[in-house]
Amino acid sequence: MAHREALVHRDHRNERSIGELFSELTHDMSTLLRKEVELAKAELRQQASQAATDAAGIGAGGALLYAGLLAIIAAISLILVRLGVVPWLAVLITGLVTLAVGYGLIQRARNKLKHRHVVPRRAARQAKETVEWAKEQVS
Repeated sequence: MAHREALVHRDHRNERSIGELFSELTHDMSTLLRKEVELAKAELRQQASQAATDAAGIGAGGALLYAGLLAIIAAISLILVRLGVVPWLAVLITGLVTLAVGYGLIQRARNKLKHRHVVPRRAARQAKETVEWAKEQVS
């Protein structure tokens, strides 16, 4: 009989109240959400780092292109002068054409940047799954 009472007493000790279970669930949900925020931050840092690397490459390439472009513009101006165009008009023509091309390149690049997504997709998907899981647990 004493053995049976000890078993019953041990079973009651292992049982947790609803309050304790709810407290544990709340703690676990809090930890899970905190981890998902950390994942989102890590994703954003990675994407920002990749964008910065791309921007640095664009800057370096742009500097080299600029030097080459200046040489070509000067050559075109000299060719126009050689063909009989007044020097000031030759420089004006090449300058206006250069401005138009530069403007077009800038507009194209701006449009591409507008469509770049910088949303932490994996973290957003994981958060959505967590919310769905939590709803199922409560139901």
